[in-house]
Parts: sequence; C-alpha cells; structure tokens
Amino acid sequence: MNQHALQHIPDSSYCFPVSKSRMIIRLRTARNDAVKIWIVYESKYKIGESQKKKLMTKELTGSLFDYYSVTLDLTDTRLAYVFYIFDGKNYYYFSEDGLTESYDFSKGYYNFFQYPYINEADVLCRVDWLKDACFYQIFIDRFAIGDKEKNTDYITMKWGEIPGSKSFAGGDLKGIISKLDYIKELGCNALYLTPIFKAPSNHKYDIVDYFEVDEHFGNKEDLRNLITGLHERGMRIVLDAVFNHTSEHNEKFEDVVKNGAKSPYYEWFVIDGEFPTKEPLNYEVFAGCKYMPKWNTSNEKVQEYLISIALYYIKEFDIDGWRLDVSDEISHSFWRRFRKAVKSAKKDAVIIGENWHDASNYLRGDQYDSIMNYAFTKAALDYFAYNKMDATKTAEKLNDILARNTDTVNDMMMNLLDSHDTDRFFSEVSENREKLKAALCLLYMFPGAPSVFYGTECYTPGGYDPDCRRCMDWKAAGEDLDVKKLLRKLSDVRKKCAFEYSGTRIEVSEDGRILVVKRAGNGADAMLLINQTDKPGKYGDKEVKPMEYRLFADGGEI
Repeated sequence: MNQHALQHIPDSSYCFPVSKSRMIIRLRTARNDAVKIWIVYESKYKIGESQKKKLMTKELTGSLFDYYSVTLDLTDTRLAYVFYIFDGKNYYYFSEDGLTESYDFSKGYYNFFQYPYINEADVLCRVDWLKDACFYQIFIDRFAIGDKEKNTDYITMKWGEIPGSKSFAGGDLKGIISKLDYIKELGCNALYLTPIFKAPSNHKYDIVDYFEVDEHFGNKEDLRNLITGLHERGMRIVLDAVFNHTSEHNEKFEDVVKNGAKSPYYEWFVIDGEFPTKEPLNYEVFAGCKYMPKWNTSNEKVQEYLISIALYYIKEFDIDGWRLDVSDEISHSFWRRFRKAVKSAKKDAVIIGENWHDASNYLRGDQYDSIMNYAFTKAALDYFAYNKMDATKTAEKLNDILARNTDTVNDMMMNLLDSHDTDRFFSEVSENREKLKAALCLLYMFPGAPSVFYGTECYTPGGYDPDCRRCMDWKAAGEDLDVKKLLRKLSDVRKKCAFEYSGTRIEVSEDGRILVVKRAGNGADAMLLINQTDKPGKYGDKEVKPMEYRLFADGGEI
C-alpha cells in the first residue's frame, strides 16, 4: 500500500456537508492501489462502543490517484470515522495516525478523523438555477446595435471589420434586448455581460463611475428593460464586477492625484510615496496598466464602497449575480464580507470568481459559489486542438479537476471553451467544425453550467484579444447552421436529464480511443462518446468512427 498517496482532510473537499444531516466523505489513494475501502463511523461520543460500516465507491480516477467517495445520512452529526482498506492482500486502518494494521476504537478520541458538528451556517447551499443554467457571454460593443438614434461619433470601425484594441463598433444594451428571443432559441437561459459601467474603453474594465451605465451602451432604463425582458422569459443575468482596480479618471483616484497623502482616499489605493506617479510607477495597478490603479481591498472603507455597488444593482435592478474580475488578487477578507452582504440581499444571487487556477480555498462556502473553469478550457484545448492529450489523459485530467472541489461546487462551476480573454476555440481547432461540435458536447455534459461565447453558434473565428472580440455576424447567425441545432439539442438534453454532479463518470474505452462521459440525471441518463483518433473505436456495443462523437440520452441517440 502506497502510504504516501493516501490523503484525507476533514472539513475540506474530502469531507463536507451537503445538508444539515448529510455528509460526503472522500479518500485519495494511489491509482489502482486498493480493492475495497469502507468507512467505519459513528457519533464521536459512541464510536468506542459501537461502529457502523459502509462501502465506499471509486468515484474518480486521475493521472496518479483514485478518489473514493461515500454519502452518509446521519442522525447525530458529531461525526467520527476511520477508513478500512483492503489492497488485495492485507487489511489496514487509516486514521490521523496514518496507516495501521489494527485500530483501538476505545482510544479513538485521540486519533480518529472527525467532523465535530454540522452547523447549518457551514453548509454551502447550491444556487439551484445555476446548476440548470446555460450561459451566453456577450462582449457588448461587438454584439448588436439597437439604438438607432444615439450619437455615433465615438464609433471608429465598420461592423464586421477586424477590431483593434481601441476600436468601437457600437453595440449596446438595446441591441441585446432585440436579440433575447434569438438567444433563448439557442437554449441559453442566462447572460453574462462584460462590464456595462461608465468607462473610456471599449471593454469597460477601466471604470470611472460604477453607478452609471456607460452612455455608449445606453442608460439605466435600458438596463432595467433588459433585465425585465430576461426575467419575463425565465432567463437570468450576471454582471461583471471590476473590484480589483478602477480607472485613473475615477473621482477618488483623481482626488489622490491632486491632494496626495492628504486626500481622504489616499489609503484606498496602494501607493509608495506622497503622490502617485507614473514615471516611475509608484502605485499598484492591474497587470502593467498604469491607467488602472488597484483598489486597496484590505481597507474597510474600500470594502464598504465596493459592496455598496454590488448591492445597488441587486436591489435596484434585480440582477442575478456577479462575475468577479481578477478575483484572486483581492483580499479574502473582502470576499467574505461581500458574500454575506450579497446573499443577505438576494439568497440565490450567484458569485462567480475569475480564478484561472485551483481556487478551492475560495470555494468553501464563505467567498464564491464557483469560478470560470479555465482548467476545463485548457483540458479541452489539449485534447481537441493541441493533441497533447489522448482520451485516457483527458479523462484523467477532467477527473482531477472534479476532485479539486466539493460536489456542490462542481454543480455550480461556469465551464467554457473560450471567452473575451482567450483565442476563439474555433480558431484553436483550425476551424474544424466537427471538433468544435464535439467540444461543445463535452462542455454541456461536464458537471456545472456551460458558457458559450457569442458567435460560437455561427462559427466565428478569432485569435487573441482583440481579435477574439469580433463583431457578431448576424448574416451567418440567420442561417440554419448545424452548430445552432446542436446547441438547442444539448440544452434540451440538460433540461430533460436534470443532471447533478452525483453519478458522473468520466472514463475511456478499453481500446483507449474513446473518451466516455456518463451522467446520471434525475430525469434521464446520458452518455457521450468522443473518438478523436484516426481509427474506429468501440465502447460496449457502441462503435464510434474516427473523429466522430455520439450522444445518447433517455435510451436513444441524439
């Protein structure tokens, strides 16, 4: 038995409550190192006298490890437990003392694992609508022009031209309103918009005034009409919160530029000197952008100010949540306050962080609900575009990603193939339509909420920013393209099956050619088979041709 691979951490993604009386327990082992594993458990005040025993299930297989899981329904939630492992030859116990051949339950209070008590406040509640969401992400300036009477002097490019970093095409909120039925017909029931607030750029991540809708996009009445139109259609909206940094033209930073350390806002920023200077740069900024000074989110007054913005749009406009820009560069203390305030204002408002890497320390129920799952993005690119991973390696990688987080969080992850910050996936796969469609199937079948970047449904190409932010091709969007039909079918499958993370299995066929994703749903089960090789493959009685995918749901092929 490989003792070095064994891992269990109480009160983590290895041990977490999903209700006031239900716990999920995981144990990590070296791959193929165990034959059977049981959990031996009881109330921590009774385990020395009696114990219960339950067989665990091998839930995930990653590149190096297996992850076993069990769900416990408890009458007494003061839980104590150890693991009982059979490796094919010998039996072992695993406790806080490590791997042992015997275990003394009468002295277990010294070394059993425990979850002392399930406090209701510590249960991460799932935002149920997010589990069923299919997002459509819009970069507003490039989506659609709806206001035909607005001042267009700011527009610097013709619709459809290749954009530059400072190009303005004229998209606005009225344009989105005019396309809501189109978006819904794609099967998307939630919007994620890049920032809408007053800012000088086309992307609006350099916000001057958080309490004003940028005039290029419209006004507050337009925002209210957009949200009303969405909610009337049973759809949701998530706005982009840029709380890591602001514009150099924000009135608070301008006051610091004018008054230096005497400004009441001096400590709202991170400055090394009496006055902020660009040459040499002596204040913290986003990336290397001197025009985007960084907020000092450890400052309580800054926290109160930014939280007031979040609450304003929830209370005044009834938005359904926030996507948090550059969220991993902001203090944990801020996000804890932020969550309490947001959830008090609207319990089912979702909080989605922009963390490109493992964010498990933000996803424990006190900060975010989920993140933009760029780890999934990279796995999809490595499999479909870069040929760095075959089906086996892809299955392992996807399982390792799922093992990072709790079941509850996995149900709420925002999964994506691309965004305004990446190359278009269609271009990454050399504009191969079949690869894009296979990747979309994987996106919709993976636990969490799929997010589709506008234009994907009409095969929009594009390289890195700003090329990925091309204008929506409405002529192509009006055609009856096969990818549009696929998106509708995938949305219907998700609705019919009513997936939850539980019952997810990602594996590979015996011949190693087919990536297999199985989902057990509350309404129906589904299975996706993808063959990215140049030879036919077989899974059970199902044959999959080279470079082909097949999707089965509710007993039939889709």
